[in-house]
Amino acid sequence: MILQMILTTLEQITTEIIVLIIVLLIGFIFMTRYAKKRKWDNSYRAAIIINFIWFIIDLILGVITYQLFSIGFLIDSILVVINIFIGSIIALKLLKISLKKALILIIIAQIILFTVTYILNEIPNTISIFAIDNPLYEGSKLTFIFSLIVIVTIMSFIMNWGDKIQLIETKNIILLLSILPGIYSLVFAFTTLKHEFYLNLGENLILAFIISITLSFVLKKIAFTTIKYEELREMIVLEKDKHLLTVKNLKVYYPLLAGMLKRQVGAVKAVNGVSFEIKTGETFGLVGESGCGKTTIANAILGLIEKTEGDIFFHDEPIPDEFSGYLRQKIQIVFQDPDASLNPRFKIVDIIAEPLKNILGITDKNQIRKHVLKLLQQVSLKREHLDRYPHEFSGGQKQRIIIARALACNPELIILDEPTSALDVSVQAQILNLLKDLQESYGYGFLFITHNLAVVNHIADRIGVMYLGKIVELGSTEQIFFNPTHPYTQALLASRSEIDPENQEISFVISGEVPSPIDPPPGCTFNPRCVSDARTAECEVELPHKMEIEKDHYIWCINPPVGFTPPADD
Repeated sequence: MILQMILTTLEQITTEIIVLIIVLLIGFIFMTRYAKKRKWDNSYRAAIIINFIWFIIDLILGVITYQLFSIGFLIDSILVVINIFIGSIIALKLLKISLKKALILIIIAQIILFTVTYILNEIPNTISIFAIDNPLYEGSKLTFIFSLIVIVTIMSFIMNWGDKIQLIETKNIILLLSILPGIYSLVFAFTTLKHEFYLNLGENLILAFIISITLSFVLKKIAFTTIKYEELREMIVLEKDKHLLTVKNLKVYYPLLAGMLKRQVGAVKAVNGVSFEIKTGETFGLVGESGCGKTTIANAILGLIEKTEGDIFFHDEPIPDEFSGYLRQKIQIVFQDPDASLNPRFKIVDIIAEPLKNILGITDKNQIRKHVLKLLQQVSLKREHLDRYPHEFSGGQKQRIIIARALACNPELIILDEPTSALDVSVQAQILNLLKDLQESYGYGFLFITHNLAVVNHIADRIGVMYLGKIVELGSTEQIFFNPTHPYTQALLASRSEIDPENQEISFVISGEVPSPIDPPPGCTFNPRCVSDARTAECEVELPHKMEIEKDHYIWCINPPVGFTPPADD
């Protein structure tokens, strides 16, 4: 008898330890993903330490004390409080976050792990019922599986219902916190009622839904209080010639992984030390061959990709790694392909209203409709266009819609990623004139990315010429077009195609192929294709350095151009 009691106790302790190990893994995965999504430092280390300490505390106080006193729920409640206290202190020190953020992380983790523990403890009983080969149990088994599917499906639908739900970043966590108690309610009812479960299916489902829906409602209400709602404002006029964007030594490398362990064996140096600035009311043009890194710079500014090195400042304030809602309002983009930028199932009013709903938190339909109409009028579209679908518009009209969407949140900097490359020449002129009029009226700063030299000559105030991830020449539009100094800029301008009925041959083509950004040539990366008279053997060894050709006109080269005289010091 005593031996049987000892074996039973050991079996229970072993089961508890297995449950704790599973909970340890779940807690580690949840906390790591939660912290990584918010880009907190030491996320792996913090998750390991916190969950391991929880494991030790629960093992000593939970398993042993429970076996001695058999008062599980009271002990579990005390353990949750202890775990929250200890976990919050560790999270504060290791993750270097505020007390509020640490408490939210730890409390959510404890609620999930507390519920999962109870569900896991019921799993052996659930499995034993499914193992019974008796026709009386078949109905209960089927209705139990059906109940789980129903509660997960309906709660997922309820969780995503509502105009403001897209503003909640943690809606998946809220869904998980809402579903788990309902699932536990069903599991507990199934293991208690066994073959009579299907007779009480309605009651069990109603109870599970009441628990989950109530918890979901409370958590959503709490989450809604954290949303920052803003009011619609008229288009603002910016004071011109103020510092807007500053990029310093920006580098973006894409790692190359190989082998079973996915070790890094190299990197694609998409952007390799780029610096420039943009002021309000100014258009800065980035030109260069395809693949030179222009769009990568735009994505890095927007926070869509992670920069490897360098600094990006907006209004002299560094742009954080975690892009804020404020910056999403102030920095907008117009993409190259209007067809790929528009949802074919949305009406135009809904497409332009997306930033108003998702960034400003505005859900009043009448207010949104009036504001969208004003935006459409700003880009020379009419009231009847509100309720049409994208396929009912021409290419130029689609690009106007994209511009209207970019203007929806009163931005200050608009990134234009080859916005006219997919348009006819006559339509290009309309879009460019529209952009210039908007800039003249409201003082926007434009980063205009293109490979079309005629377009950039028409719209840009200053130009940066890029080659293989680096800027090789920087200056005003007049300086670049009338005094091109870098051999690559000269080659680009010489290779322009011009309309000449008497001479239809292409007069100049840049020799050679663009080197690989994985393994660029030593020295000046342009040296294999350079035909300049100033090219020497040094170009194959030394790195280019910055040279001032005239005021605010710079090139990055090894040797001064033939006939070059350094500008006199003031």
